[in-house]
Amino acid sequence: MMPKQAASGRIPHIDAHHHLWCYRQEEFAWIDDASSALRRDFAVCDLLHAMDLASIDTAIAVQARESLEETRWLLQTASEHPRICAVVGWVPLADRDLPHLLDSFHNCQTLAGFRVIAQDQAAGYFDQSALNNGMRVLTAFNYSFDLLVRAHQLTEAIRLVDRHPRQSFVLDHAAKPPIHAGRLEPWKSQLLALAERPNVVCKLSGLATEAGCRQPFTSSSLRPYLDVCVQAFGCERLLAGSDWPVCLLATTYEHWWSMLREYFVSFSPGEQAAMFGGNAARAYSRSTALCSLAGRA
Repeated sequence: MMPKQAASGRIPHIDAHHHLWCYRQEEFAWIDDASSALRRDFAVCDLLHAMDLASIDTAIAVQARESLEETRWLLQTASEHPRICAVVGWVPLADRDLPHLLDSFHNCQTLAGFRVIAQDQAAGYFDQSALNNGMRVLTAFNYSFDLLVRAHQLTEAIRLVDRHPRQSFVLDHAAKPPIHAGRLEPWKSQLLALAERPNVVCKLSGLATEAGCRQPFTSSSLRPYLDVCVQAFGCERLLAGSDWPVCLLATTYEHWWSMLREYFVSFSPGEQAAMFGGNAARAYSRSTALCSLAGRA
């Protein structure tokens, strides 16, 4: 089902990155004691309430566990809730049976791409031949791939992107810059280098957590990093996302969107429309719910 056009005919504001989960401790080992507020269920009703407060029209669900069970659950959830307009799931990318597995998702109209949790992997993870073979399969099936990496992994991410120039890549959380430390380099230089590859777009998501998970979060602390992202990708390759519910460790859903809108208030209406919705519709246009929006953006 197509997401409804937003008021006044504008492209809907799309949250390009959020999660849903039924919390089970053994499956969420990354939620440590400092993040204990996340140790509960986060359901569609919670998300939709937050979206209404922030005037967000539709949202893209992204995997939080490396589990086919979760991928199928997210797809089922999206089929029942039209405001979940696309799903970025997980598949075993290095599995020899990947083509057959992707064939099994053929009729999943909201499935737009896949992601693996690479941010805590050892050096050389993206250099594995089996993983690169799997990436070629994703390219053949026309799925996007979300890059979940930390700042120190950007050079490795660049190597991956260079091996797959026809693959569409989406960089999550701007590669988690060291905002809490107040440093720009070497993240800035490496992000600019990655942005030279035209098949990469970047999500402005997860930055509040990098800035203030364990200290007060202020919009001024984010501004230099947002400036770099705009310099690197321009408004035509930036996607706005929340990383809800993880963002709640640092700020509220509504405040995050208010801060982003304040930062971009001086940009042209076309630039804002692209960044807050049109770019996400294009990046994830394999979802039929976003395909026609991509054509209008």
